[in-house]
Amino acid sequence: MAITASLVKELRERTGAGMMECKKALVESDGDIEAAAELMRKSGAAKADKKAGRVAADGAIKIKLSDDGKKAVIVEVNSETDFVAKDDNFQAFADAVTDVVFDQEPVDVETLSSMTTAGGQTVEQAREALVSKIGENIKVRRFQILTSDDAMVSYQHGARIGVIVDSSADTDMARDIAMHVAAVNPQHVDESEVPAETVEKEKAILIAQAESSGKPAEIIEKMIQGRLKKFLAEITLLGQPFVKDPDQTVGKLLTGANAKVNRFVRFEVGEGIEKKQEDFAAEVMAQVKG
Repeated sequence: MAITASLVKELRERTGAGMMECKKALVESDGDIEAAAELMRKSGAAKADKKAGRVAADGAIKIKLSDDGKKAVIVEVNSETDFVAKDDNFQAFADAVTDVVFDQEPVDVETLSSMTTAGGQTVEQAREALVSKIGENIKVRRFQILTSDDAMVSYQHGARIGVIVDSSADTDMARDIAMHVAAVNPQHVDESEVPAETVEKEKAILIAQAESSGKPAEIIEKMIQGRLKKFLAEITLLGQPFVKDPDQTVGKLLTGANAKVNRFVRFEVGEGIEKKQEDFAAEVMAQVKG
């Protein structure tokens, strides 16, 4: 498989390693980026495994919550530039889409596109009109509808990050936890939600790293268990140090309040969308001139 500049760039952003190290790993893994990332972690070449999606698109995250907190929707609408994302026409369209999602509860984006807005147009007609007016591509990317037997709170960090937390905690604590989710970006509520394959994959990487240390088997086992516990704490909400009080975890905070978090949803504008390739070319040229 051909090793393209875009593959090297993506692996660099995920691992924090140098260009040549990334290219070598991709060659050894025949262009399989997941295998290359694992190979680099096992060899210690990777500085970090940045699995959070790379932000390329602009746009806005919108949230609508019922007065009683029993129902909430979160929506991502994309634009090509930040300039358009701040435009009043774009914001009005995003708000209209959010109202349609809340009121009509579509099952997916395709169904949503044919639903009628308060202005009498379908969502797709309104989108096409906005594209024609602004001259930039606009896309309704995703949404989620949530209902709760407890209550939900929301938090938005500007227009780019939105969080909904479904919890039995009081409003102030639940909002603090939503702020924590926005800032720290946990992947799961607790260890029980982490897929077994994720744990096994991480364990395999830790074993490869530990075995290269040359330490006795019993020491290696302790190293692996300790690092695995740390890994699980880092990716779960309840295991993370609370941002407003790092001396206690979110789990301990909730236990002390006799409360729980049922789930959370976090949307960030453009996460997982490819960046434009021109940036990488400019970076390479800068290094060449360097």
